[in-house]
Parts: sequence; structure tokens; C-alpha cells
Amino acid sequence: MRSRNGINIILALITVATLLFLFVPIGFVVAHSFTDARAFFVWGGFTTRWYSSMWNNAQLTNSVVVSFKAAAGSTLIAVVLGSFAGIALARRPGKWVAIFMAVVLLILTTPEIVDAIGLQLWFVKLGGPFRTGLLPLWLGQSIFSSAVVTLIVRARMSGLDESLEQAAADLFATPRKAFMQITLPLVAPAILAGGLLAFTFSLDNVIIAQFVSSPGTSTYPVYVFGLARSVVKPEVGAMATVLLGATLVSLILVAVVLRRSGDSASKIAATFTGTN
Repeated sequence: MRSRNGINIILALITVATLLFLFVPIGFVVAHSFTDARAFFVWGGFTTRWYSSMWNNAQLTNSVVVSFKAAAGSTLIAVVLGSFAGIALARRPGKWVAIFMAVVLLILTTPEIVDAIGLQLWFVKLGGPFRTGLLPLWLGQSIFSSAVVTLIVRARMSGLDESLEQAAADLFATPRKAFMQITLPLVAPAILAGGLLAFTFSLDNVIIAQFVSSPGTSTYPVYVFGLARSVVKPEVGAMATVLLGATLVSLILVAVVLRRSGDSASKIAATFTGTN
């Protein structure tokens, strides 16, 4: 009994240390967005003036707008590709599933710098629309997100009873009608969760955005990365805090939607992580 209590205490300490390691830097960013000093890393008293002055920084606000446009486009691509791939993996078993899953896992485990270099070389070779506008960002940032959405949708579909779709076919519903009225509503929470994760992954992407972005399409993470060797103003932290708040609100909304659809807390966590 004593040994078990000792193990529980050790596990609790490890959990607390892990949470502190993950969230203390975030707390630092939020706290220093209220500093009255002109340098982000210096505490000079409490103020909220940076939350108003950040909107006057045209370069900062433009990078945020580009980030949202890039995230929206890449999320749309990821949701479409990932949703159909996840449904096919769950409903069309065969030897191809193992091969396709290996490709998905390869996408998830490949170092992002490798993808970024490969995409840059390929886009330069293709030229044209692949070197201008937001298309390079949409394509580049959707690769990893598509794999994430695929796993989440596949996990959701694997836990659903296929007899409902079979019953629709027995009632002479066309495949399209059965998909729109049965399959899509059932898998919608997973698509919503996958889309949200894809959006957040794209919103804070640095490496791929740094390599494939065309002139005039620098995202907010790339903009912040460019300030790393100079004095970072607290307005950068203020904008980061606003984006963090928007992300948390989105997560809460999706969790509420999943909860109202009848999912338990463990099922909601499984949907977000792509596990059964």
C-alpha cells in the first residue's frame, strides 16, 4: 500500500512539473502583454495600452490578416481531403488501408523542415501561381492538417454503427442521399473538431510559412520570428494573447457542440486526439 501511494505521489509530481513546463511560458506571454515597459521581456508596471496600440501597427495587423486567410484556405483543403480519406479508411477495408495509414503516419512524423525545403524547391520549379499569393501557404500548411483530420474522422467513423447506412440503402436511398442524411451528420462533430485543429495548426505554423510564403504574404508567426533579433514590443504579446483567447474560445465551443451531440468527456477527448 505504501509503495502504491509513493508511486501515485511521484506520478502527481511529474504531472504538475509537465503542466508547469507547458503553461508557464504561455503565462509569461500573457503577463508581459500588460507591461508598461517598451520592451516585451522587461516588466515596467501594469498597463493595457498595448491592446489598443497594436491595431495601429499596420505590419502587425496585416500579418494577422494573412495568417487567418492562410489558415482558412488550408483548413478547407484539409477538411475536404481528410474527411473523405477518414470515411474511406473506416468504411472501405482492404490491403490499401495499411499502405494509406503508413503514408498518413509518415506525414505526421516527417520533420517539418524536410517538408518545408521540399515544398520550396517544388514550388520554385513549378512557378506561376505556386510562387505568388496565398496558394503556396494553403497547400503547404494543409499537408500535416489533412493527416490529422483523417485520423480524427476515421476514429469517429470506426465507432459508429454501419447498420444505419445499410438501413438507408435497404430503403432505396441513393449513396449520395445516404451520405448527406446519415453519414455526414454523424461524422460532423469529428469534422468540426478536425477543422478547428487544422485551423490552429495553420495559424501558428512557422517553418513551412517561412519557406513557402511569397512576398507580401508574411504570416503573424513569421513576423514575430523576424523580430527575434531585435527589441520585441509588448504589442506583439498583446496580439498573441488575443489569438490565444480566440483559440480557447473556439475549443470551448467545439467541446460544447460535441457535448450536446451526446458525447461523454472521454469521447470528446478521443475525438480531438483521433483515437477510438
